[in-house]
Amino acid sequence: MNESSPQKTGAPIDKGARRVALATLSGTVLEGYDFFIYGTTAALIFNSQFFPSLSPTVGTLAAFSTFAVGFAARPIGGLVFGHFGDRIGRKSTLVVSLLMMGIASTLIGVVPNYAAIGIWAPTLLVILRFIQGVALGGETTGATLMSMEHAPQGRKNLFAGFPQMGTPAGLVLANLTILATTTLMSDEAFTSWGWRIPFLLSMVLVLLGLIVRLRITESPSFANVVDNDEVVKFPLAESLKVGFPRLTVTLLAAIASGAIGYVFMVFSLSYGTQRLGYDRQFLVLCVTLAATVWCTLIPFWTTVADRYGRRSMFIAGSIALLVSGVAFLPLINTGNKALAVCAFVLMGLVMPITHSVQGAIIADTFPAHVRYSGSSLILQTGSILGGGLAPMIALVLLDASGSSAGVTAYVIAIGSVSLISAIVMFRMVPEEEVKAGTDPAIVTAQV
Repeated sequence: MNESSPQKTGAPIDKGARRVALATLSGTVLEGYDFFIYGTTAALIFNSQFFPSLSPTVGTLAAFSTFAVGFAARPIGGLVFGHFGDRIGRKSTLVVSLLMMGIASTLIGVVPNYAAIGIWAPTLLVILRFIQGVALGGETTGATLMSMEHAPQGRKNLFAGFPQMGTPAGLVLANLTILATTTLMSDEAFTSWGWRIPFLLSMVLVLLGLIVRLRITESPSFANVVDNDEVVKFPLAESLKVGFPRLTVTLLAAIASGAIGYVFMVFSLSYGTQRLGYDRQFLVLCVTLAATVWCTLIPFWTTVADRYGRRSMFIAGSIALLVSGVAFLPLINTGNKALAVCAFVLMGLVMPITHSVQGAIIADTFPAHVRYSGSSLILQTGSILGGGLAPMIALVLLDASGSSAGVTAYVIAIGSVSLISAIVMFRMVPEEEVKAGTDPAIVTAQV
């Protein structure tokens, strides 16, 4: 991908485009909420509720394994929803994904624990977590495409960034809900049954999201595909024509954001409480603060990308993510709460630089008629390699080495791979430059 010349921003945004931005943001916030409610409770609660016969370390590893199941399911969701999103449209798939996530999350809130039904408890937990993963696999890509393909001239990165805000915003909403419930009840009550409340609230939130989502129109890019009779029978196979080298470097460029992000969002909760003696509410509040900063800065960085291009910004952000990831655990290892807060805020400042535009970068890799399938393949495979396995890998490295040094080495390795891949990715001439005239969404790409 080559750096495009700066383009003027400030094109008028009509009511329909605003509605789409709101609908995609609300959906990803709700899906992010459901996903992170699971991640937080997996780090803090599930070892005692669903794996009581295991030691604390092994029980936490088992809980993180169920967390990883959701990521293993995301490529399946991406492939299924991507196929139908490229064949019947973006809107229908996004409605289905939202319903699936809401129903699965609500049911997690009523699953009996191990003491009540034995092995069926973790079994049901894994099944519902798998459904969550399938739903999120369809949601993350589809929401980005729907918003980006409705974007006014010169605002593609800004609009593609709205769904990206759902990740930190959902985390904030999830953690605030957990903080509220833990404040209103004793630790014993929360561990016993209070953790179910945030899951049960999911259905109410999803119904609110559906009201907004059902009012939006279909993507203009997909409408053009239908009008031009460009719908293909097997869009995933067609998307692979982009070429293995470009697919690989695009995938690797995006994995550091997920891996380092889940080290600080999920792994730090169990590590900080079990190994460093931090208070549970303090760490949840730190993550919430960091996610708030992260969410707030996404519109700023997407506006920068629209005005000046993405290349230099993404590479600089990859460097900053690597450096801050290396500093994160040593700072919280001090046991000093002020330095711990600084560590989390640092992550909140750095995460949005690359995360804000990576969805648009991946989407711009593919032409409109196979964009959902191709983008899902990259994004959801990256979610496994970069996100789902990160808490488990970090815990194994911590247990093997007896210190956080192994986890920091993991952060260095994966951050370096993403940085080098990003440099290579931006040096490749995009196939879209040759085909730009066939898709208005590609003509305005800010690469």
